[in-house]
Amino acid sequence: MDYKYIIYAKEKGIATITFHRPEAMNALNSQLLSELSAAVEEAAADGEVRVIIFTGEGKSFIAGADINEMEGKDTMGIIEYSRKGAALFRRIETLPKPTIAAVNGYAFGGGCEFMLCTDIRIAHEKASFAMPEVTLGIVPGFNGTQRLPKCIGMSRAKELLFTGRRIKANEALALGLVNKVVPAESFMAEVMAEAELIAKNSATAISLVKAALAAGEDVSVDVGKDIELGYMAASFGTPDQTEGFAAFKEKRPPKYI
Repeated sequence: MDYKYIIYAKEKGIATITFHRPEAMNALNSQLLSELSAAVEEAAADGEVRVIIFTGEGKSFIAGADINEMEGKDTMGIIEYSRKGAALFRRIETLPKPTIAAVNGYAFGGGCEFMLCTDIRIAHEKASFAMPEVTLGIVPGFNGTQRLPKCIGMSRAKELLFTGRRIKANEALALGLVNKVVPAESFMAEVMAEAELIAKNSATAISLVKAALAAGEDVSVDVGKDIELGYMAASFGTPDQTEGFAAFKEKRPPKYI
């Protein structure tokens, strides 16, 4: 597929999807969402891709949803737009392949909501974050009210959602919104190093771990322990488990398919 607002690249088993709408600071409009969906499916279907990185071009990761496109919509129109984005974000959240948000700059509104649907979030030292919807008289539409409290806790989520204030990378790190903050000069190098560290491991095991984490997120430990047991048992007898055990006994790096 030819992309206008997405740059798709693949190297060493890592797909990088870059938001490329510089005239609007990578704001999410319907076409960008459609192209993002296609790029995600391209990476998901590619057996060579083991990790997916999302990042933005220029000084913005995603500056939010496209206000100009939203402005002319009525209630049913905005519901359709919101559902389209929310369904895509949920698809990304539930991908069996691990995802990394390389937050290179502004992550506001829909950009912050997008980041929350990825597995690992690495912030550029000059990145900034906000959920400013209430300052515009609206409610988040890509499930920020649902994911943000699970990420940083209800009270902290309320504070960010009620005030709409911007926070810098170090505060985002302290809140648990991102995993790490990286200096400008080594930002993408460190993101790639993280991706390569994941990519060398068993894709089968990672997909099962991710599934176990999702299935056990909202259940008791007594239920969760049986969920984990099922996924652990499923990993035995797979080619990756056989190779992993053989490599351990032979004292060599495993070679996963």
